[in-house]
Order: sequence, then structure tokens, then C-alpha cells
Amino acid sequence: MRNILVTGSNGFIGKNLIEGLMQLPDVLVLSCSRSTSSEELQQQLSKADVIYHLAGINRPERPEDYRGNVELMQRIIDGLNAMTNRPKIIFASTIHAAADNPYGRSKKEAEALLIQYAKETSTAIHICRLPNLFGKWCKPEYNSVVATFCHHISRDLEIRISNPDQQVELAYIDHVVERFIALLAQAEPIEDVYCHVETTFSVTLKALADQIYAFKAIRTHSILPNLSDPFTKYLYSTYLSYLDRSDFAYALQTFHDHRGSLFETVKSPYAGQLFVSTTVKGVERGNHYHNTKVEKFCVIKGKAVVKFRHIFEQESFSYTLSDEKIMILDIPPGYTHAIENMSDGELIVLFWANEIFDANNPDTYGVKV
Repeated sequence: MRNILVTGSNGFIGKNLIEGLMQLPDVLVLSCSRSTSSEELQQQLSKADVIYHLAGINRPERPEDYRGNVELMQRIIDGLNAMTNRPKIIFASTIHAAADNPYGRSKKEAEALLIQYAKETSTAIHICRLPNLFGKWCKPEYNSVVATFCHHISRDLEIRISNPDQQVELAYIDHVVERFIALLAQAEPIEDVYCHVETTFSVTLKALADQIYAFKAIRTHSILPNLSDPFTKYLYSTYLSYLDRSDFAYALQTFHDHRGSLFETVKSPYAGQLFVSTTVKGVERGNHYHNTKVEKFCVIKGKAVVKFRHIFEQESFSYTLSDEKIMILDIPPGYTHAIENMSDGELIVLFWANEIFDANNPDTYGVKV
């Protein structure tokens, strides 16, 4: 069993890291937050096999309070010097340590203290200079522009952008956690203490805001963004994590006629759309074909027969689908097709089409099977 101490355990990185550590076997997480007393910290230091030092001072009211970053590091070093325990230390620093400002200077001085301690004690250390981060559980209006934008835009609150063309480098929190956990088994020489998150994204503040505004605009129309793009995928997940708890659900428009009902669930310019229909007993839907559009049918309740005929042939053929054996049926172009409810009750079918329905260009031509 490895005892892993996480300082700043209630923070953005801390919560996500602890979640990741909880998935590991034979790991006991020791948490340290602002409420942890000096006595409790000393006890945890004596038990720790690994320390993730994530705690820090961010955006204080007075610039001189950034000195707290140095004092926090010194407090840990003093505690370790009072015992024989020499746990590996992984320190969450920042790219701002290379900048000449109070925050950057305090982080760089904390790095120097840790490096000196490692040299004197032969302790294994890793210093991760992190860029701006984004992901779930970050506090808005604090130290993440993504968290602030997602929180405010999802609630129709104003955001402020002083320089729309400013470029920001971002790392996704899951990649940070993966890098931190990988360091558990890594033994680098003392001369090579710095490490970085390999995958980062660069975006202007305007492009970032525009993307998040787009997420809000398309959500209630059931349209998905291009999730094959990694940054869009991670940003979309982040945006949804900042929704107000009263805003998770939204209504879908349902169309009714004598045959039953139909509603669209998810639409994507990149992956088509999903929709669901209900059909009353004995009713037949369809009797049309497509030139390019393709579909997939899946009966999820009831029993149906799906009939096909090549539009230049006379002979038809059919497939029977039911909820007793769930199957996917492909609907190729050039075949007129129809689906009939053969069950005693209501038929429910899940459909996928490779493109969003366009009333001006439906690619749907009525021909009886």
C-alpha cells in the first residue's frame, strides 16, 4: 500500500488527481487542504511515500501575498527535514515561473527551494510547469478563463475580453492527471527535474468564446459539434460540466399524426442524426427511396417487417425485426423501402441517417415497394 499525500486537495487539480488516484490499486490518498493543521500535516508527511504538492496562492488581494507559495514549500521541506522519511515530491508549478511578475517569481523561488532540498537529501522530485488548464470542477472567476467563460455563457451572463486576439495555451485536466500519475513510476535523475504536459492547445480568447457560445446555441436543437476534433471534444465536455443543475434537461419537439409520432434526438453535421418513431398497429411507414442518403433501422419495442425493392426491379424482399433479438438493418440507396408494425401494440424504432434532414433537399422520393 502506497500512501500518497495531495496538498491542495480541495482545488481543481487536487479533486481531479484524487479521482484518478482512486482508480489505482494499493493506494491510500492523504488529503491536505487549508483547514489542515500543522500537526496533521506533520503526521501525513511522516506517512507519505509520494507527495503531490498542488497547493498554492492564486490571485491574492495583495501582490506580496504571493510569498505564500514560497512559505508553503518551505513548510513542507521543514517538515520533511524533521524526519527520516524521504518521499518522492511532484510539484505543480506554472509556465509563469519564467515570467517576471510576483506570481511567477514566487513559483520559481519555490522551485529553487525544492531543487536545493532534493540535492541535499537525494530525494526524487519532478517539477511540472503547467500552462492554463481547463476541465470539470474548476472555479469560475478565479484562475481559468475557460471555467469563467463556460459558467457565464451557460447562464447568459456577460463575459469580458480585453484583448480578443490574445493567444492562450491550454492543457486539459485529464492529460495533466495522466502525466502526474505516470510520474509515480518514473525515476528521473536529479539533473532532469522538469516535466511538461505533452498535449496542449493554442487558441485566441475570441475563438474560445465563439466556440462556447456555439455550444450554447446548438444544444437545445440537439446538434452536436465536431467531436472528432480533440480540443472541441474536451471543451464541449467541460462546457456541459458547468451547466446549472436546473438546466440539464431540455424538451424535444415531437410530431404526431395518424400513424404515430416522431422526434429527433441528436443531430450532427459530421455524423448525421438519430430519431425515434412510434407506429400504431398495422400501419406502414416509408415507401420511398434515397439516392445518397443512407439509414439504419433498429426496432427497440415490438415487431416489424421491413420490405425492400430495387427501383428498377419487380421482385421485393423483406427482413423481420423485433425486440426479441435486437438487430441493425442497413438501408442502402436505390432501394425503395417500407416498415410495417406487425406487433399487437405500439412499435418503437430508432433510426440513424447519415445527414441531417433538409426540407429543401430531402433526397427522399416516394415509390411503392
